[in-house]
Amino acid sequence: MNITFYGHACLRITTGDKDLLFDPFISPNEQAKHIQVDQIPCDYMLLSHGHADHVADAVSILQRTHAKPISNFEIITWLGNQGIENGHPMNHGGSWSFDFGKVTYVNAIHSSSLPDGSYGGNPGGFILEIEGKTVYYSGDTALTYDMKMFGELYDIDLAILCMGDNFTMGPKDACIAAGWLNCDTVIGMHFDTFGFIEIDHGKTKDLFSHEGKTLHLMDIGQSMEF
Repeated sequence: MNITFYGHACLRITTGDKDLLFDPFISPNEQAKHIQVDQIPCDYMLLSHGHADHVADAVSILQRTHAKPISNFEIITWLGNQGIENGHPMNHGGSWSFDFGKVTYVNAIHSSSLPDGSYGGNPGGFILEIEGKTVYYSGDTALTYDMKMFGELYDIDLAILCMGDNFTMGPKDACIAAGWLNCDTVIGMHFDTFGFIEIDHGKTKDLFSHEGKTLHLMDIGQSMEF
């Protein structure tokens, strides 16, 4: 699979002929000015929660691509009220098999409201089983003991973890999370976008390396094969 990082918590996973886009916050992100939002392919859009820094470009991309959004019931309902009527609603602990693989919506400890102030439901993360691999996308969350359970229930090959601190877990807790997940390969997200969440890249990579983990802090627009 190929993964492209668009900044903040937005990534695209390309698997087979399907493009899965996570939490699109691109056009308002000053660091992502060079990204052409109207050229990003998307067949499915996975939204972890309703904050503007995760859904800012959701409606415009969905209108352009006619992709299927996957999120909690409240966010799918909110999108439906804006004319996006092909969404797939989920809730914590539930799984569904799509044509690209299986998705499970899992717990995250955070808050959630939508850009218009309406209720965004409970935030979550995603566990994806695709191409014979298992990928965990944490969404915005604190360190939670649920991650230890995920590591026991799933053989997680890649963990995409928030680590900017202040609003979510920071590097130290993200490293603990990787250990609980029994996952040695990590992509960092939700860092450097704002002053509150800037991290020291060198120290953070050393922290993970000391625990036998490989941490990728991708540049905006960078793609990698996994």
